[in-house]
Amino acid sequence: MILRRREFITLIGGATAWPLAARAQQNATKLPKVGVLEPYSATDPGYRVAQAFHDVGIEEGRDILVEWRYAEGHIERIPALAADLAGLKPDAIVAIGDVAIRALRAETVTIPIIAGTDDLVGEGHAASLSHPGGNVTGISILASELNSKRLEVLKEAVPSAFRIAILWDPATGRFHLPTLRSVAQALGVELQLHEVTGHENLTKALDAAQAWRAEAMNVLASPTLHALRKPIIEQAVALRLPAIYQWGESAREGGLLSYGPFRTDVYRGIARQLARVLKGANPAELPVEQPTRFELVINMKTAKPLGLAIPPLLLARADEVIE
Repeated sequence: MILRRREFITLIGGATAWPLAARAQQNATKLPKVGVLEPYSATDPGYRVAQAFHDVGIEEGRDILVEWRYAEGHIERIPALAADLAGLKPDAIVAIGDVAIRALRAETVTIPIIAGTDDLVGEGHAASLSHPGGNVTGISILASELNSKRLEVLKEAVPSAFRIAILWDPATGRFHLPTLRSVAQALGVELQLHEVTGHENLTKALDAAQAWRAEAMNVLASPTLHALRKPIIEQAVALRLPAIYQWGESAREGGLLSYGPFRTDVYRGIARQLARVLKGANPAELPVEQPTRFELVINMKTAKPLGLAIPPLLLARADEVIE
């Protein structure tokens, strides 16, 4: 049973919807071609780019033509997929994650790239939030701040934890680690960093965390780690290791906790940015957006076998509690 603590209504105004006149004009001529490069699987159960297009009034086949490319969780495939998409010379490309953006930027400096990633400025893809300055704009999801916030939430959920393992994808960069260490010092906890680059070294990283006698685990923001969430969740539960994740579906699929932006907001924001670019906006001057709503999901089904009593104040703040 899912108990929703707070419900929000996302209003998609006329300014962000796809205008009827524009639809008619596009259908009368040539539909714009859009590439989409995702690190996830085409069957990923989470909220998708295709659904976001529909939600803001953009329909594939009516308003745009779409070339879909999925890395299926294998990040090493992304450069080839990026080269393939850029070679098609689409009118714009939607890219999810730093690796995808970086691969596309290596292929083109002219095709607009509408991105969703941890930190567009910190990763070097945009000069600033207000003036990106190149061919990349989109949604930047405050990864540094939220990685640290998740550490605070994890400590609140498991007050006895003083040795906290960090699952980290080095492809996301090191710029957010100093903030994380500063928060850990303030909380009085010890961190141990475990690098995960793909399926091949995930078990090794978790075995190292167990050998270190970790008492909890913070899974940092990363498309790679999100793509690996099922084996991470399964192994964390098997190791009786309380863990917190970035997106809500991780907690809904068996993770203990998640805290981060509403994925619907992020993807709809990307779709709205795409609509603006296809209507003539220059990505160099189109400000990068950031999420304004965040959800805390707690899975009590997972907490009970771990013997955890989640503090009532934290439960009261949750947007969703899975019983």
